[in-house]
Amino acid sequence: MADHSRILRPSSLAELFALWKIHPEGVLFAGGIEHIRNQNSRLPLFKPTILSLGNIDELRRISRTERYLEIGAMVRLSQIISLGKIVPEILSLCLESIGGPQLRSQATIGGNLCNASPKLDAAAAMIALDAQYELRTAQSSRWIQASRFSSLPGPPDLGPQEILTRIRVPLDPWNYTWYRKFTRAGSNEPGGGILFIMRNQKNILTHIRVLYSGQTTLREKNSETMLAGKHLPLDRRDALAFVDHWRNYINLYEGNEESVFAGTGMNSNPELEKSRILNFIKTTIMGISD
Repeated sequence: MADHSRILRPSSLAELFALWKIHPEGVLFAGGIEHIRNQNSRLPLFKPTILSLGNIDELRRISRTERYLEIGAMVRLSQIISLGKIVPEILSLCLESIGGPQLRSQATIGGNLCNASPKLDAAAAMIALDAQYELRTAQSSRWIQASRFSSLPGPPDLGPQEILTRIRVPLDPWNYTWYRKFTRAGSNEPGGGILFIMRNQKNILTHIRVLYSGQTTLREKNSETMLAGKHLPLDRRDALAFVDHWRNYINLYEGNEESVFAGTGMNSNPELEKSRILNFIKTTIMGISD
């Protein structure tokens, strides 16, 4: 880290990539939350060369079509929330659970999704909604499914000098939405979060998604397939079988719980987190059964 940093402020993506070629050591700077998260000094320290994304208009755009909401990577979390009902409810709920108003007015959606530490709240919602991300380099662009980008531990699926530029969120209707953000045992520190969304037509369940986001993102797809096409309210046996699928799925991580369920540290309690996950799933699925 350096006491004094050189801050470069490109005004376009073309200028960004040109500067990045000249300064390959440069670090991208969006909202700055992750840069200062774990610093204890009175004045934050930064890398010697900072490539600020704040002046690139293309990254701050929001647009809507009949099928999609497109959000630039530099759009603040508070801006997305302020869009109101146009935003899928599960995404709004996840974003509202991130810090307080001041943090949400500073943090960007791209920064949240590209975070390489334990998965943050927006990732699970994007996966559940089948969102896609546009990734750009100086020479090319590509679209990638949210599930491929951020479903595994560690850094997201970005190549050398490649950045996330746009998020495309489908605007498919979801009839039921539930979300819960856990806290660490004995503290107010955030733990994992779990979401449950469902779509039905004429009392037939067509789509169901359940995702847990802690150190990584967990999704048991077999249980979702099992319920597709079932009549509502669900038969109680089907609902209990859904819970059992998740219980067996979670038990596959036995012996590796701290790397999956809500992180490590003195307040980590993987067994409590697992119990909360199953209780949430049981409560929600039984709520739509007879």
